[in-house]
Amino acid sequence: MTVTVESARTYEVRTYGCQMNVHDSERLSGLLENAGYVPAAQGETADVVVFNTCAVRENADNKLYGNLGHLRPSKMSNPGMQIAVGGCLAQKDQGEIVRKAPWVDVVFGTHNIGSLPVLLERARIQQEAQVEIKESLETFPSTLPTKRESAYAAWVSVSVGCNNTCTFCIVPALRGKEKDRRPGDVLNEVRTLVDQGVLEVTLLGQNVNTYGVEFGDKLAFGKLLRACGTIEGLERVRFTSPHPAAFTDDVIAAMAETPNVMHQLHMPLQSGSDRILKAMRRSYRAERYLGIIERVRAAMPDAAISTDIIVGFPGETEEDFQSTLDVVRESRFANAFTFQYSIRPGTPAATMDDQIPKEVVQERYERLVALQTEIAWSENKKQVGRALEVLVAEGEGRKDGATHRMSGRAADNRLVHFVPNLRGGAPETEVPRPGDVVSVEVTYAAPHHLVADGPALKLRRTRAGDAWEARQGVPATGGPGVMLGMPSVGRPAPLPEASGCSVPS
Repeated sequence: MTVTVESARTYEVRTYGCQMNVHDSERLSGLLENAGYVPAAQGETADVVVFNTCAVRENADNKLYGNLGHLRPSKMSNPGMQIAVGGCLAQKDQGEIVRKAPWVDVVFGTHNIGSLPVLLERARIQQEAQVEIKESLETFPSTLPTKRESAYAAWVSVSVGCNNTCTFCIVPALRGKEKDRRPGDVLNEVRTLVDQGVLEVTLLGQNVNTYGVEFGDKLAFGKLLRACGTIEGLERVRFTSPHPAAFTDDVIAAMAETPNVMHQLHMPLQSGSDRILKAMRRSYRAERYLGIIERVRAAMPDAAISTDIIVGFPGETEEDFQSTLDVVRESRFANAFTFQYSIRPGTPAATMDDQIPKEVVQERYERLVALQTEIAWSENKKQVGRALEVLVAEGEGRKDGATHRMSGRAADNRLVHFVPNLRGGAPETEVPRPGDVVSVEVTYAAPHHLVADGPALKLRRTRAGDAWEARQGVPATGGPGVMLGMPSVGRPAPLPEASGCSVPS
């Protein structure tokens, strides 16, 4: 439904949490613009502020109510301003949000994000808060209008919801049971994105490798990867995130045999202790996890593997923690998102005995981070001297303005900071743009990024770069090139996840 609103009413969407929330925020922006709203200028207080929340981290509630409190003076001085709260925390707290922050106008849940424009209009007309929470999905979100933040890389949902019952995780209660899109719908969306200039897609779901459970095809995800390989112009395919219990060899084969599926895998471990994995209701054990990694590397020796790990789950002993360190040593992760366990009300783990003292969790966490940093640095050093193809990104390098570098992602998703000058010199119109592809030689490795400080070996200008340039209002045939260090929104990239967040699982 399209809602008529006053002209030039502005909006801002503030996003917290995982990739699923980031993609949902693209839809919220698309809905609002479809209803006539326009983005607020940087530094301007918007007429409509939408909080897309996460319910995973221990301080999620405090962060939301603190931010709502900061907006209260603006709301009091501008009665026409509207504040909406959606996402997992809204699904959990529902009307409690309006009780604690009565200046909030709209509360909506994870299952009815398409209702936002209508709820805003209803709240404006009736002059009272609108709280609407649905217990099941109304419309698959991918059918909603979407304002993509990137011209060259995009999220594509294959499913929503989760059928697992991990004891630390509140997400299944808030996102619901798994719902799968039909393969044809997914592929049509990918083709449309490629036609618009997108070079890279990330297939998104709470547990992508259980895709197909609704229509009875356990091999559906591997088939979907192979089908993506037939789409002309699609250069990079990624996915996040699989569950080790459902990870099958046909997916490994599809990754290895489909040229545009990247040799990069994010697979949550959570713990290396079989006893703790059982307490978490993670239906795999360390041996199975390591077996998957062994088979992935046998098929793709260059594969970069990352993970999620929780430290200090209730009942975790020093022996359990040592088992986690052992798996980390054997796995040689390129990257790991590591988290200290925190109690989430409503989860089985919240009421378990043997909650670990904070100081013990902190000490273990520091040891894990130190080990993983050492491993990641060692793995990155192996890249020095290698030539890598880098998809130029926007907003990936916070210091690019100061270092006069640009940043992007290699095929294995490693972050690379590089000097944009071409070997032998190049005209100003040949400065790489976000969405272009450069070949660079790695000159230095840090634990979490690579640096290529020599001249770029090669630049390939792409349709994605043209699409990015068109967004800037500059003709794709020329122009002054890219301003280095420009503050902007980046490509879909790994976000630090909290334990139990919707993605990774």
